[in-house]
Amino acid sequence: MDRYLASELIPPFLFSFGIFASLVFTADSLYELLRKVVQAGLPLEIALKVFLLKLPRVIVYVFPMSTLLATLMTYSRLSAESELIALRSCGVSVYRMVLAAVVMSFLVAGITFVVSEQIAPAANYEASVTLDRALKSDKPTFKQENIFYPEYQNVKQPDGSKERILTRLFYADKFDGKRMKGLTLIDRSQEGLNQIVVAESGEWNGSQSVWDFYNGTIYLVAPDRSYRNIARFKHQQLQLPRTPLDVANRSRDFEEMNIAQSLEQLEIESISGNEQKVRQLRVRIQQKIAFPFACVVCGLVGATVGTIPQRTGRAASFGISLVVIFTYYTTLQVARTLGDTGFLSPFVAAWLPNFLGLALGLFLLVRTARR
Repeated sequence: MDRYLASELIPPFLFSFGIFASLVFTADSLYELLRKVVQAGLPLEIALKVFLLKLPRVIVYVFPMSTLLATLMTYSRLSAESELIALRSCGVSVYRMVLAAVVMSFLVAGITFVVSEQIAPAANYEASVTLDRALKSDKPTFKQENIFYPEYQNVKQPDGSKERILTRLFYADKFDGKRMKGLTLIDRSQEGLNQIVVAESGEWNGSQSVWDFYNGTIYLVAPDRSYRNIARFKHQQLQLPRTPLDVANRSRDFEEMNIAQSLEQLEIESISGNEQKVRQLRVRIQQKIAFPFACVVCGLVGATVGTIPQRTGRAASFGISLVVIFTYYTTLQVARTLGDTGFLSPFVAAWLPNFLGLALGLFLLVRTARR
């Protein structure tokens, strides 16, 4: 039975994927790309490259929709042809029949997570960079001001536990793409010697793998927090990691970062004190984890609605799917906004649409099983 249901689910899933991918991409990117080709002179080969790079982002959003329509179409057809009734007469419960759709939904959810985490962020970033270069956009591809980079270290305590402490904090007022201005460095990496470096400017020296600081002052601080020495300099080289430059160059939107990059950015924004950006990042991180499970919710809802005795064709199934999809994504946007404003916690804001959809699916499933 499971093999039969799986073989019946795959063709509608591929059909649904093609339909929704075409609709979503046309509405999301195609018209904008064509406008750039006609009005801004974007070369066709660049437009094609951007088209391909934007596909993973579209695929992530299409997978839940495809799962919903595929399960709804499959189980509605089986119900209309009395195949589900035959299975129930053989003692197969509705829960058991729906299990195949739920298992398939979990597989699709896993694929969705891999694409959204490993492929889509890098492809989105490459698409943005490609467009900016082709159109010679004046928008900088780097962070221009308030560059923070904290560096931590796990220090073993006398009781054997480990405590995470800040060992180095790098801050720059501005960055012009090559040189940073208004530098402040707090360095606690050497035991018994802390220093504060303030410089007018600085830049990364790639040939020597050091930072060149210009026109500044070094304040040496003793363990008792008193000043040990003050030294002024015109040019000073410091052995620091390149990471602050990478942070400044990593000017990415939420959809251009995976979870690991988002967590790094969250750590930086937490140090900067930008509470609005911190809340948004927390919500987006939770959404990156929660969104793939929308496939499971859609699969459960679609299969359960499909098992209800009825005669539903493809057009009706497509209409029902559009209503469910519109409701889900509207709830997703509303919950995200409430999370960004602080009205809902990041966890609740990200998982609320899934919880509501799961509750609806389970309610319909229990109700259908009792008939």
